[in-house]
Amino acid sequence: MNVLGIESSCDETGVALVQIPSDGSAPKLKAHALHSQIEMHRAYGGVVPELASRDHIRRVLPLARQVFADAGCALEDVDVVAYTRGPGLAGALLVGAGVACALAAALGKPTLGIHHLEGHLLSPFLSDDPPEFPFVALLVSGGHTQLMRVQGVGEYELLGETIDDAAGEAFDKSAKLLGLGYPGGPALSRLAEFGNPEAFALPRPLLHSGNLDFSFAGLKTAVMTQLRKLGPEVCEQPKADLAASTQAAIVDVLSSKSMKALKATGLKRLVVAGGVGANRALRTNLNALCRRAGVRVHYPELHLCSDNGAMIALAGAMRLQSGRATAEHDYAFDVKPRWPLAEA
Repeated sequence: MNVLGIESSCDETGVALVQIPSDGSAPKLKAHALHSQIEMHRAYGGVVPELASRDHIRRVLPLARQVFADAGCALEDVDVVAYTRGPGLAGALLVGAGVACALAAALGKPTLGIHHLEGHLLSPFLSDDPPEFPFVALLVSGGHTQLMRVQGVGEYELLGETIDDAAGEAFDKSAKLLGLGYPGGPALSRLAEFGNPEAFALPRPLLHSGNLDFSFAGLKTAVMTQLRKLGPEVCEQPKADLAASTQAAIVDVLSSKSMKALKATGLKRLVVAGGVGANRALRTNLNALCRRAGVRVHYPELHLCSDNGAMIALAGAMRLQSGRATAEHDYAFDVKPRWPLAEA
């Protein structure tokens, strides 16, 4: 069975083809293609929803043709069309959902709406070192920072989440304060490589709160305060030091909460997924902590950390394979810009 996946929740258009083997083994990625809108949105300092939606319309079919060519398959070989139903930008989600349902209707094939965060959560199953259930998942994607106990496909228990800014937002907003442009997170991480992470004593919000929730709004305010103290003519080295100190604060909180979640659940396996999961400092810190605690830690391949069609196709395949979902021949569709993962 071949599952076509379409992702269009924000500023990346992704299409992929995943195959469910007849022997019941793990789904395999046959091909995927991705277009990022970073260059288009850079001029505006952030994602412009209307422009994002229009660009998805332009990109999705050429990307699908590329996937079929790379996979050596024809359109008629598709058995199920999976698409991102939410959460995300409403207009952008409607593009992917509309194309998916129209394509499925033309082929007479069923469709399956997928939760964007479930795609991220399951994406490490496409890596060379796939996890096994159950595990604790740290989801750090865009505006989401969550810790989940994952018993199996579709069995998710929320352990903690952000109560204001997510980790990705803290990276981006701090980068903007430092004048690093868009996208801010990767730019701040690059600058941090040249800085001293102990140069500024920045707060670690909720680090000792006794629960597994996150808060990063206060960190952004602390970065702003330090910049004001440095003055308008701050030179590059103090900026690099502040970037490194900001990254260290975020990494410390994410790592500490993840280890506390593992201890609370008694599990010995951690999955880190989402765009911030590609952060080198976070991976290095978690690897060291997990090694000392005797915990296995798993990540998606670096090229699958950002939004992509492969994770949507995979989530669809794993839901079908596990019996947690049934693809439908009903081509009426809706999208869910706000959609808790526990309700997926």
